Amino acid sequence: MAISTPEREDGGASVSPPAPASGGQEPAKQGRAARALGSTRDWLRTAAVPVPLSEGLSGRHNALGLIRLILAAAVIVSHGFPLSGRGEDPVQRWSENQQNLGGFAVIGFFAISGYLITKSGTRNDILQYMWARVLRIFPAFLAVLVLSAFVIGPAFWLAEGHTMQQYFTAYPTGPLQYIAVNWKLTIHQWGINDIFSQTPYGHAVGGGSVFNGSLWTLTYEWTCYLIIGAFVLFGVLKRFRILLPLLTLVLLGMQMARFSGAGFNSIVPYLGDQFLVNLGLIFMIGGTFALYADKIVLDWRLFLFSSAISVFTAFKGGFQVVGFPAFAYVMFWLAAKLPDALKRIGAKNDYSYGLYVWGFLVQQMVAQLGWYKLGYIPYTVICLIIATAFAWASWHGVEKHALAIKGWGPGRGLRYWWSRVRRTAPAA
Repeated sequence: MAISTPEREDGGASVSPPAPASGGQEPAKQGRAARALGSTRDWLRTAAVPVPLSEGLSGRHNALGLIRLILAAAVIVSHGFPLSGRGEDPVQRWSENQQNLGGFAVIGFFAISGYLITKSGTRNDILQYMWARVLRIFPAFLAVLVLSAFVIGPAFWLAEGHTMQQYFTAYPTGPLQYIAVNWKLTIHQWGINDIFSQTPYGHAVGGGSVFNGSLWTLTYEWTCYLIIGAFVLFGVLKRFRILLPLLTLVLLGMQMARFSGAGFNSIVPYLGDQFLVNLGLIFMIGGTFALYADKIVLDWRLFLFSSAISVFTAFKGGFQVVGFPAFAYVMFWLAAKLPDALKRIGAKNDYSYGLYVWGFLVQQMVAQLGWYKLGYIPYTVICLIIATAFAWASWHGVEKHALAIKGWGPGRGLRYWWSRVRRTAPAA
C-alpha cells in the first residue's frame, strides 16, 4: 500500500507530520496564562501604589460589597455549629475566647458601617441623614418580623398538627406579641409559641423558641446611627470633627477598663453594656477613618503590618483593643485594592444585609426539617444557598425599592422644606 505524504505549497512532499487536531489548544492555553500573569502583574503594581483612603474608596468602585457578603456568610458558617447541635464555633476557642467567627464578622460589619454612615453624615443634613438610615435598616427588618409571624410561623405550626386559632391564642408569646415588642429593633421576644423548641439550638437554650438570634446587633447599629446623627445635627462632622476621634478614645479607654476588671455600671449603667462599648468602639473607629480619609494612606506595607497585628491579637489576645484599628485598616485596604472584577460583586445589588437578617432564621427552619443530621458541611451549604435566595428576594422585593425613595419627602433636606414653608407662609 502506498503511503501518501502531505504536499507542500511548492509541490514537494512535507517531511513533517500534520499537526494534531488539538494542537491549537496549547498556544491558546499559553496565551490565556500569559494574559492572566500580565493581569496579576498589573494588579500587583497598582496595589503597591499608595493612595489616600478617600481615593481608594471613592464612589462604588471598591470591594466593600464583596467584603460585606463574605462577612454575612461567615456569620452563617459560625452559627452552623450551635444550630446543628455541634457546640460552639471552634474559632471561639482558637481566639482565646475573644470572639467566634460570627463575632469577628460582626465587628467587620460595624467598622465598614461606621465608615459609610459617617461619610453619609458629612454629605447630608440631619433630615436627609435620618431618612436614609430609616430606609436602610427598617424595611428589611420589619419584613423579616412580619413574614416570620404570619408566614413562616404558621407554616411550621400547622405542620405540627395545630390549628391557626391555637397559633394566636395558645401562648402569651404569640405572633402579635412578637411584632409588638420587637419592631423597635431591640429584641425582647426571641420566638413564637414553642416553634423551633425541638431543634438542636432549642434544646441548647432549655427548650425555648428562638426564631432569629442575629437580630440583636441591630439595636446597637441604630444607636451608633443616632450618635452620628447628633454630630450631624450640631455640625460636628464638618466644624469640630476632632470630637469623633475623641469619643473613640473614650470608648477605647472604657474597653481597656472593662478588660482590666473595672466596670461602669455603678457610674453610668447605660455605658456598662459591654456590647455598646465594644460595637460602638469599632463603629467609631470606622467613622474616624471616614473623617480623615484624605489623610490616611493605603500602603501595602501598612497592610501587611496591620494584617500581622490582626492575626496575632485575634489568636493571642488584645484584638478588641489593639486589633480593632488594624482590622479596619486591613478591610479598607482590601476594599480599595482588590482586582476590579471582584469590586463589581455587590456594587449594584447589596445582598449582605438580607443575608444577615435571614441567615439565622433559615438555619432554624432547615434544622427543624432535620437536615442538620446530614452533617455540618452539607447543613451549612444548604443554609447558605437558601439564605442567599431569601437575601435576593429581600433586596429586589424590599430593600431596593425602599432606597429608591431616599430622595423623596424628608430626603429633599431641611433647606428645601424650609424654602417651601417660607413660600407658603402668609405675608405679615
